[in-house]
Parts: sequence; C-alpha cells; structure tokens
Amino acid sequence: MGGFEGHLYPGLSLFLYGLYHARLVSRALICNSSVQYPPHRPWSKGRWAKLRQIHYVGLLKILSACILVAQELHSIPGQFVLITKIFHQRNFMFHKQWQHLTLYMTFFLSGCVDTVSQNLLPQRCAALEQGAQTLATFIFLPLMVSHMQDTEGVELQTHMLLTQTMFLLTLVVTAELWAPNMVLLWMMKAFLYLITGSWLMQMGFMLYKPVSGYKWMDDDKHDIMFATTFFCWHVAFGAILMIWIYGLSFLWYCYLFVSF
Repeated sequence: MGGFEGHLYPGLSLFLYGLYHARLVSRALICNSSVQYPPHRPWSKGRWAKLRQIHYVGLLKILSACILVAQELHSIPGQFVLITKIFHQRNFMFHKQWQHLTLYMTFFLSGCVDTVSQNLLPQRCAALEQGAQTLATFIFLPLMVSHMQDTEGVELQTHMLLTQTMFLLTLVVTAELWAPNMVLLWMMKAFLYLITGSWLMQMGFMLYKPVSGYKWMDDDKHDIMFATTFFCWHVAFGAILMIWIYGLSFLWYCYLFVSF
C-alpha cells in the first residue's frame, strides 16, 4: 500500500466493512437474533423480488479488490515483472507491489466465497465464508510485518501500531471459527476493522499529505510519540462510533422500522 492512494483506498474499504459488521452486531443485539443469519422481512412478489434478495457484500468485496488491484498496477513505473536477471543475478523486483497484490487477491477470494455461499448455493455455508475471511487476515499479518523492515521513525511506529491491530483482528476471526455466533467476538471484529481502516487512512495523510503542511520528522521523538497519541484517538473514535451505530440502529428497529 504505497503512496497516499495506496493507504486511502484500502483503509476506506476496511472501514466500510467495519461499519457493515457494526450494523450486523447492533441488529443482532436489538432484535435478539443470530449475527450470521439476521431476520429479513419477506419481499413482496414482483419483477424486482429476486434482485432485492441478492446479498451484495461479496460483490462489493470483489469490486473493491478489483479497484485496488487496478490502482496498484497503475502506480507501477516501467515493466511489471516478478524476477529480473541483472549481471547473472536473479533479483526479486517490486516486492512491496507483489505483497499488495497478494493481499488484494485474498480479499477478492473472500468476496467470491461470500457471493457463491450467499447467492448460489442451495444452503448458505457460513463456515466457508469465515474461513476465507480468516485466510485473508492470516496473510495480511505477515505482510505487514515484512513491510516494517525498510521503515524507520514515524513510518515504522505507524506500521507497528497497525500490525498490533491486525494481530488482534487475526485472533478474533480465528476464535470466531469455533464460536461463530458469539456476539462479543463479532463486536470486537467490527471494532478492529474500524480501527484498521481509519488508521490506514490516517497513515496516508501522515506520511504523504500531512494536514499541517509540514513533514513528520523521523528523528524527532515528539513526532513519534504524537503518532501513538493519534492512534489512541482512533481507538476512542472507533468506540464512540460503535455506540453511535448502536443508538441509530436502536432508533431504527424499535421506532421507525416497525411503522413500515
């Protein structure tokens, strides 16, 4: 995820995915239903009845992954190759770009699994969907660890904080395989997705387009400490946003939705 757009677009995708899971958790708590299989009101028969029953989350995953891949390929200068031979040496070229594409393809695979499971199979296989999601987080975590090898200062600190969040997210989605309907795990997953997405977007501004107009200094310990403070603000922001989503969902399902 190099450059400003390379941090902004993936962060926005993860943030919106976190909002989606926060809404699912809120509805499950308010309606006292399963998180994986929320209740749906029957659609009226008609020309658009089948279209309204389609689950679009997997399709949106596929679309976002394709956009991220296109953005990554567009930002690569010159010929995009895996290995090049220079002076009888075989060098691994564009290693970060290949890592980004590997990550995007795992989310593309997760979207394909969601689409097939929710729309094409006779009976939805939620375990398969969660397995594909867990695979994506398992791949995300070592890629982020590898990204920290060539960084220092503020960039290193921001990536370390992101890696900590991804480690917790990996633990949560792994535990979810054995407890798929535990609401607390879904709540933590939504919360960590929100933090990961918002922090990725924040990293894009901090490293490439600082709002103040002044570049962050890697040799200034105050900048490094303030980067950690920024991250703590994102954690608090994620918690407040979860509360707001629950409050709006409570208003919708208890007062507005029943009147339709």
